[in-house]
Amino acid sequence: MKIIQNKIIPFGKRFYAINLFGILFAKGPCHEETINHERIHTAQMRELLYIPFYLLYIIEWLFRLLQHRNLYRAYRTISFEREAYSHESDLSYLSRRRRFASFRKS
Repeated sequence: MKIIQNKIIPFGKRFYAINLFGILFAKGPCHEETINHERIHTAQMRELLYIPFYLLYIIEWLFRLLQHRNLYRAYRTISFEREAYSHESDLSYLSRRRRFASFRKS
């Protein structure tokens, strides 16, 4: 995964890193867990052919926002984020990850 450090993307003070089409933009150095989290997102993007990933991500986030009425909780309960946060510390997870794992119950 290519990592680009800059002070512009991601936007806002609350965000440190964002993965756009498999390229990680970060405001500074990233911990291995952060990189692994974003690698999991890249695997999710690839299996959904990128654009559908982003469409599903936004649709689910909107649904979760209506459900929880809290921006952060809506974000944390998106299926893609649940998978990435659950396995970000397991640096070997991607080697055994099943396809479409974010849609499977753990």
